[in-house]
Amino acid sequence: MRPSIPKGTRDFSPEEMRKRNFIFDTLKGVFQLHGYQQIETPAMENLSTLLGKYGEEGDKLLFRILNSGDFLSGVTEDNLREKNLPQLSYAMCEKGLRYDLTVPFARYVVQNRGTITFPFKRYQMQPVWRADRPQKGRYREFYQCDVDVVGSDSLLNEVELIQIIDEGFKRLGVRTIIKLNNRKILSGIAEIIGQPDKIVDITVAIDKLEKIGLHKVNEELRERGVSDEAIVKLQPLFELSGNNQEKLDKLKAWISTSEIGVKGIEELQSVFDYVKTLEISTPIELDLTLARGLNYYTGAIFEVKALDVEIGSICGGGRYDNLTGIFGLPDVSGVGISFGADRIYDVLNQLNAYPIDTAQSTKILFMNFGTKEEMYCLPLVQKLRQAGIKAELFPGSAKMKKQMSYADARKIPFVALVGEEEIQQQLITLKNMQTGEQSKVSFTELIEQLS
Repeated sequence: MRPSIPKGTRDFSPEEMRKRNFIFDTLKGVFQLHGYQQIETPAMENLSTLLGKYGEEGDKLLFRILNSGDFLSGVTEDNLREKNLPQLSYAMCEKGLRYDLTVPFARYVVQNRGTITFPFKRYQMQPVWRADRPQKGRYREFYQCDVDVVGSDSLLNEVELIQIIDEGFKRLGVRTIIKLNNRKILSGIAEIIGQPDKIVDITVAIDKLEKIGLHKVNEELRERGVSDEAIVKLQPLFELSGNNQEKLDKLKAWISTSEIGVKGIEELQSVFDYVKTLEISTPIELDLTLARGLNYYTGAIFEVKALDVEIGSICGGGRYDNLTGIFGLPDVSGVGISFGADRIYDVLNQLNAYPIDTAQSTKILFMNFGTKEEMYCLPLVQKLRQAGIKAELFPGSAKMKKQMSYADARKIPFVALVGEEEIQQQLITLKNMQTGEQSKVSFTELIEQLS
């Protein structure tokens, strides 16, 4: 039987990893530019940490880990007979793979509150796991690159995240649009239509608008217990048009009697006013159907779409005021965004937008003609590496054809040939693998050319 990997996961070759590291290194540079510090958290968390933080649908997508040893020790005969899967999983599993990086970050903040200086700005680049149905752009294991700031409710943090999105995708070479909304506005709309207790159901349903269309969203709202009268009142939300300011003005008139809704409008207005003072090249669109299905968002919500490739959101996030309160640390507001490294990787592959040097690992390969030549070339390779030039000496004096094939397969741009004649002359024959040209150079000239 041939070995395989689980659906929704991927292997990455050395060439693919060079491309992925271009993404990670680029984003890391942008995060550090804005003063964010890196942390890491374990791949698995206690299920008590994860459950109840992502809503009913999110809980279903958690990968659970069977308890060590006799994992059936907590299971009763009744559990087995009734085949109650949720109860069985609780009895057999105490831990799970993390679903995102935000909830573990909230847990980290609470656990380390005595040593953290607030506001605390952190970034984190690690894999997460979701028991989702694999499809294009959706994986069961994927990397998130998160930036969050906690301990500050200033809207300047939202503005800084917009700057990070703008700078990050500019450096990556991806044209994007930022979609912006505020959960307070959605709460205000739920009040206005007479269904404030259905805010979670409403946001979960309208968050699927782009995927399933308006008719099915209305059907799902009905299934979730939202009244027909409320659904009719909700329709203006899907019909708002105009530029950002015109949408805000129409909203003000529509939900003026909702205190929380008005607060959300004021927050968005402030963010747009701040952004006007900056040089932001990425278009920003107020999208009132943007809900971000996660339950913990309480303020601004962000989503970033690629303009030149058909794929889901490649970055998203928002403000959460209550997340650390779940772990016993109330009144710590936070806001953050997550860059979807795997979707960004797919976008850059489709656009073929990687810089040329990401395809290169080794820059020069020294051919191996035997023991004497090895002894001569080894110190040269070491000096090249000390000069920051990626260099290799072929291991073993194989046939020239095999060594050249190795250089071709690895896309190594230069080959050095050092035989008896070159050793006597203290020169190196340098071959350009693209043009086929050869020339004899000194070691000093070699470093100058390769640098």
